[in-house]
Amino acid sequence: MAVLALTCGDPNGIGPEIVTEAWLRREREHVPAFYMLGDPKLLAARARQAGHAVPIIETGPQEAEHAFTDALPVVPLQNAFRDEAGAADPGNAPGIIEAIERGVADVLQGRADAVVTSPIAKKSLYEAGFGFPGHTEFLADLVARATGRDVTPVMMLAGLDLRTVPVTIHIPLADVPATLTERMIVETGRITAHDLARRFGIANPRLAIAGLNPHAGEGGTIGQEEDLVVGPAIEVLRGEGIDAFGPLPADTMFHPSARTRYDAALCMYHDQALIPAKALAFDQAVNVTLGLPFIRTSPDHGTAFEIAGKGVARPDSLIAALKLARTLADHESRAAAR
Repeated sequence: MAVLALTCGDPNGIGPEIVTEAWLRREREHVPAFYMLGDPKLLAARARQAGHAVPIIETGPQEAEHAFTDALPVVPLQNAFRDEAGAADPGNAPGIIEAIERGVADVLQGRADAVVTSPIAKKSLYEAGFGFPGHTEFLADLVARATGRDVTPVMMLAGLDLRTVPVTIHIPLADVPATLTERMIVETGRITAHDLARRFGIANPRLAIAGLNPHAGEGGTIGQEEDLVVGPAIEVLRGEGIDAFGPLPADTMFHPSARTRYDAALCMYHDQALIPAKALAFDQAVNVTLGLPFIRTSPDHGTAFEIAGKGVARPDSLIAALKLARTLADHESRAAAR
């Protein structure tokens, strides 16, 4: 078996369109086999709305790889969706959550090699009582419930020319200095180095560590965090044999020559990591969750309600997420066999 589980995400966003478009490009762009956890009727209706005749087959995970050549395999959900392209609907939350839960169960139980998650709209999930900041934290909770293991999920944005990792993620910028700790940086660096080696196939990962302040603190004249928090964390990582260096001024880390010096950049807050990644590869960047006992990738864009149902959404990032999930799963399989 070599198949990926793809969650439906928010069905009223662009997810259904980019899924069908990805399947239509399966041969031309070498899209790996996947099945979608979702609503077959909604998917078929949205494909017709976009002018595509897409054969859809209801199947189980075990049959999906064989079916993928001739039809788009869909594993139906128990919860139904209200189909209204472009409308955020809290009533769809049970099905969206069910798809994520079943995708994680499939990969943990060996029915799929990795899980790829389509975009969700956090606001409508919150309105329905969803108690997690986003996908990443929910995935960690599902792992803990299924295995009894606490995990630390780490977010990576992976493009063709740059991989960035934010140490702090979805918190206000004003809270970053008080939240950032040496321990957080060290743990993020360890997980990043481990997964770069095991899943990305990079034998000796090089980590560039950004400073928090302008000019990396300018020797303590524009902030003390580099001396008190970031620098000590780098020394711990280096003491463990990880090739980490910095703190570096973030404004000089991302030009072409600088990027040749490292395999991933650890950044101190969300936008410090995501702005360069999206600027360089907005349509091809992939969100990867490190630190989980399975592979998870996702397109690096949202639900795009404003263009849903109009047939103009591009599947590039989803295709990149599917391809990267396949590559990472293959790397991990080879690493486990050694």
